Amino acid sequence: MDTESLLAAFNARNKNTLMETLDIEYVAIGDDFLTAKMPVSPKVHQPYGQLHGGATAALAETVGSAASNFFIDNKNQFINGIQLSINHIKSKREGTVFATAKNIHKGKSTHLWEVTIVDENDNLISVAKMTNIVLARK
Repeated sequence: MDTESLLAAFNARNKNTLMETLDIEYVAIGDDFLTAKMPVSPKVHQPYGQLHGGATAALAETVGSAASNFFIDNKNQFINGIQLSINHIKSKREGTVFATAKNIHKGKSTHLWEVTIVDENDNLISVAKMTNIVLARK
């Protein structure tokens, strides 16, 4: 499947989910990464008008979980996130943030991802590490 079709398929899965609510969209994919973007607007602000850390964490977990799907047998397995650790470096009030997941460990039962979140000017906003477990479908 070509890159455009793959991104379209991933984005279609966001319908009626938190990803749709937060306007998260997958925008780039490669052999060793997956990138999604999210607009920063009052919809994802905390009360002080800044990007909410929980929205940033949701973006990180979204891209980290989705990326694991490339390394499993999707007919017989699925992914669940089991741990997310995130450090917020810089605040953001408007614009767009981009989260890129890169694989650190790809095992049979667990995957570890580093997710870097930057803004449209490539300023570092947050860094996360995410662990996913690979489970059998029943």
